[in-house]
Amino acid sequence: MTTETVTNQPDTTPGFDPNANHASTHPAFLSLWDVQAYYGESYIVQGVSFNIHEGEILALLGRNGAGKTSTLRTIARLDNPEIRHGEIWLDHKPLHEMKSHQAAAAGIALVPEDRRIIPGLTVEENLQLAQIAPPKGWSLERIYELFPRLGERRKQEGVTLSGGEQQMLAIARALARDIKVLLLDEPYEGLAPVIVQEIAKTLKIIRDQGITTIIVEQNAVAALKLADRAVILDTGTVVFDGDAKEVLEDEELRAKYLAI
Repeated sequence: MTTETVTNQPDTTPGFDPNANHASTHPAFLSLWDVQAYYGESYIVQGVSFNIHEGEILALLGRNGAGKTSTLRTIARLDNPEIRHGEIWLDHKPLHEMKSHQAAAAGIALVPEDRRIIPGLTVEENLQLAQIAPPKGWSLERIYELFPRLGERRKQEGVTLSGGEQQMLAIARALARDIKVLLLDEPYEGLAPVIVQEIAKTLKIIRDQGITTIIVEQNAVAALKLADRAVILDTGTVVFDGDAKEVLEDEELRAKYLAI
């Protein structure tokens, strides 16, 4: 993973209040409030605040180095970056007070960019390993129903799968746990458009099961077409929070913050 470096405060969109609850008036399921996190002395996540409802898909977007991956890692409570200010709440539970294993037990699942399929293990063994410790999530039968290709390749070594199949396995491994929030870091990277569409359909099915998803993706258009809402970061700060459709229709906003 490339460490994101943030140095300057951004110009914000006129009239945008980064501290407002842009997830409308309904209670938030996952809420970040003025979260500030550091890699050593490098100030990366610079007061990020946003809310997301249960069962929503949120696209977390921005240029390279905007702080997207660092925000996901902060939500997952990994050691780096270190949160030094702010609060993160999941269904009334204080994630900001937890270690990564506690956040995982509370229902947070991070699928990193490199997918981290375990060498030497078959597809099924990768899934079974995820279920060794409670709480267990979806059964293998349910996972194979959602991902038929994984069922066909259950005895194949996981690292020998195609890129798209490995991404499916990484998502399936998260679902093998009892999760509430799925954090996806660059799930479409290196995948053919037809595979991107297939994974997007799968993520919509997962949303319909009530699982909340945050997707970080350089293929912003694909992410926006999938998402209900979008948050855009610029140098570690929220500069937009609203409907994904609004970003798709706002050429000036896309050009300024997403270079598309």
